[in-house]
Amino acid sequence: QVQFVESGGGLVQPGGSLRVSCVASGFMFSSVAMSWYRQGPAKERELVARISTGGMDTNYADSIKGRFTISRDNAKNTVYLQMNSLKPDDTAVYYCNAGWYSPAYSSWGQGTQVTVSS
Repeated sequence: QVQFVESGGGLVQPGGSLRVSCVASGFMFSSVAMSWYRQGPAKERELVARISTGGMDTNYADSIKGRFTISRDNAKNTVYLQMNSLKPDDTAVYYCNAGWYSPAYSSWGQGTQVTVSS
């Protein structure tokens, strides 16, 4: 069964940094693209970053370009999102899923809460 377990969120001041992680299981992790999504208060879930199977290709939403970096470790079935220069607008629950254009699986993890506030 497909599972995503996100971790690493927390409370951080504007301008600070966090790295969130997602451990995936139940499918061939190294054979699929992976993506990070986020859902802010009273907002729709949005795609923020994606990475190809081998990690050579990445893509970012305009709102986080230049500040966030997605990476993966296929040996650990883990995808990461390094978030720098955080802004209050980055406050959201962050989720991962497989796939490049859309979520490959209907099941989602519990997400990890990131709150940017002074």
